[in-house]
Amino acid sequence: MGERDDPGTIGRRVQRLRTERGLTQRQLAEPVYTPAYISTLESGRVRPSDDALRHLAERLGVAFDELASGHSARLVTELRLRLTEAQRTLAVGEAEAAAEQYAGLFGEAETHGLAAEQAAALLGLGECALETGELPAGRRYFERAEACLAGAPLPARVPALRGRAVAHYLAGELRYAVYLLESTLDELNRGGLHDPDALLLLYASAIGPYMDMGAHARAAQAAEFALALAPQSGDPALVARMHRSVARTLVAEGRLAEADASLAKAAELYRGLQLRTELANCHWMRGYVYAQDGRLERAEEELRQALGMLSDKRAALYSSQVAVELADVLHRRGRSDEAAALLHDVLGHLSPERGAVHSAAAHRLLGIIAEDARRTEDAEEHYVRALSLLERAGAAGDLADLCRLLGDLLRRSGRVEAALDAYRTGLGHRTAPGTTTLGPAPAQPPL
Repeated sequence: MGERDDPGTIGRRVQRLRTERGLTQRQLAEPVYTPAYISTLESGRVRPSDDALRHLAERLGVAFDELASGHSARLVTELRLRLTEAQRTLAVGEAEAAAEQYAGLFGEAETHGLAAEQAAALLGLGECALETGELPAGRRYFERAEACLAGAPLPARVPALRGRAVAHYLAGELRYAVYLLESTLDELNRGGLHDPDALLLLYASAIGPYMDMGAHARAAQAAEFALALAPQSGDPALVARMHRSVARTLVAEGRLAEADASLAKAAELYRGLQLRTELANCHWMRGYVYAQDGRLERAEEELRQALGMLSDKRAALYSSQVAVELADVLHRRGRSDEAAALLHDVLGHLSPERGAVHSAAAHRLLGIIAEDARRTEDAEEHYVRALSLLERAGAAGDLADLCRLLGDLLRRSGRVEAALDAYRTGLGHRTAPGTTTLGPAPAQPPL
């Protein structure tokens, strides 16, 4: 059977319904039970069996579920259907409309004491906040969802934990995001809780922060586990997300054709599911792959398509990230003024607390553009700003490259000691991926 309330709550409910209907305890009990049993039940001193509850529900003229839990099965089913509708609204990129739906559904679920449905609505509100770039609000929604599911098994809490980790990741708090994901993976695997969907969600989500921290070995291992888990998952959207994440490690390893193939699979799944925002993210990643391969015209086409799809739906943080990638392609195609204007627009929408890694990428590229134009002071200022943002975020891989750029600039301008300091800082961040930058690896799934 489904969830049921404690004996005291059920007893009070039986007493209220009996009184409303003008029945005595004897009339309610007969012919199967005794008035004494009804008295004991109403006082909460006995846990009624399913048979007893069915008898009482029939005598009181209510459904079994309503008597056992205070809400009808029909109510729960209708709420879940409407939650699915809200999920679809978010999937097509209408984050603000979806947030309104989720907020109303949360209120209804709270009124009826439906913890699982409250958690689902809060998860939806958290995802809406991530899409619109309201990261502190997103974290709070995910934390509240975890609280609603406090008594549930860990696999049921994984979407809320993962959402909180992604919110920290997008805010530039890479190390803490990795800690949340790895500690949850460790607890699942050591506890024998090998839920394929939960594990797949966590491994796919860990790849991004691993790559930004320079922990490429960990990212490759997470991608390997995700690929092995994918056939066990029954969620096509989750499998598509996995393919999109795995493409990052394939690009880092120079396996561009395989990365493009993974992205094509993801895009096909997203089109079938009509997930517009996720499809836009696939165009974004394909643009990145083409840029790495030197196919700049094709890269610009893909990135512009992604930016248009995301901007139309106000996916603020994601559209800012795509704009930085597009600016890089424009600069490489000789359109530096256009690239710089795009980057300044990006920086107007970001802050150190909201997209620090992407703000740093914008400053880095502005520094390169300034250096190419022989505006040395402007270039140095942008590099220093980027360095500060990346140090705060712990993005080791990007830090090492930026220190090289700053060191080269300082050396060419005759400031040798300052250049050496920059190079030393960069070398300090070129630690072995997955060892000194992170703690011990989490326990592995039995694949």
